[in-house]
Amino acid sequence: MDDADWQRLVDQLRRGDCTPFLGAGACSGRLPTGGELSAIYAERYGYPFTDRHNLARVMQYAEAEVLDPVDLKVDVCRMLRARGSNAPPDPDDVHTLLAGFPLPVFLTTNYDDFLVKALREQGKDPQPEVSPWWQTGTGGIPLIPEPTVDKPVVYHLHGRWEEPRSLVLTESDYLTYLVNMVDTSAANGRLPLPTAILEAMTMRPLLFIGYSLQDWTFRVLFHGLARDIPHRNKRRHVSVQLMPEVNGTARDAEEKARRYLTHYLDGWNISIFLGTAAEFCAELRRRMEAS
Repeated sequence: MDDADWQRLVDQLRRGDCTPFLGAGACSGRLPTGGELSAIYAERYGYPFTDRHNLARVMQYAEAEVLDPVDLKVDVCRMLRARGSNAPPDPDDVHTLLAGFPLPVFLTTNYDDFLVKALREQGKDPQPEVSPWWQTGTGGIPLIPEPTVDKPVVYHLHGRWEEPRSLVLTESDYLTYLVNMVDTSAANGRLPLPTAILEAMTMRPLLFIGYSLQDWTFRVLFHGLARDIPHRNKRRHVSVQLMPEVNGTARDAEEKARRYLTHYLDGWNISIFLGTAAEFCAELRRRMEAS
């Protein structure tokens, strides 16, 4: 991100012309990472394969051991809620910072309620909603309350821990999610999302925080949306993410990776900030104070 990117983002956030899109990295320090959660369940159920870091596959194996997918999700929700309630306060918490802006819609692939609590602390009345990803397209477009600044919608694309059965957790869940998204989009010419959510994703620039842009969920959603937006109306987005692990034996590996990511995402009209969510929040606060 250069100075122009920062100034544009500050202006957009202040006037409410932006849609935050939060992923697992937004909860760093408050909840276990996907890899950490995967290791916990791999150990608990004696996962026999080498890819113990792959959460979806480990959970698929755990489901086969538990024999009840909802029961497994209840257990995951119980663990995450316990961890989240014990987390120390963070002055650079991204949820607290974003809740202070006049934004009507927040998107997340996380299960937690951190955004809802942060918005309530700002005197707002947030409306949490969950994507019915397990349903086919026969039920029509999902209905949600009309989002406003005072009553913003927090839309959970992968479920929320208050509704364990809604979690996209196992490999089968992810496949069902993606297939239903693609099938319904092909049949109806649009993604199976509420109108207000589609507008928030297509009419406003997106601010991705802690969300892997290599993830297939992102690719299906983003490509499906971008395909139908006239080029003259496309907005410039921002992504906050960590530098992926690089091959330490390759010459200038980190610089090559940085150059590739910048070029790759620029093709999608996305400016990139390489760093943690806390580092991004600290820099955003500094920029806001200076402008």
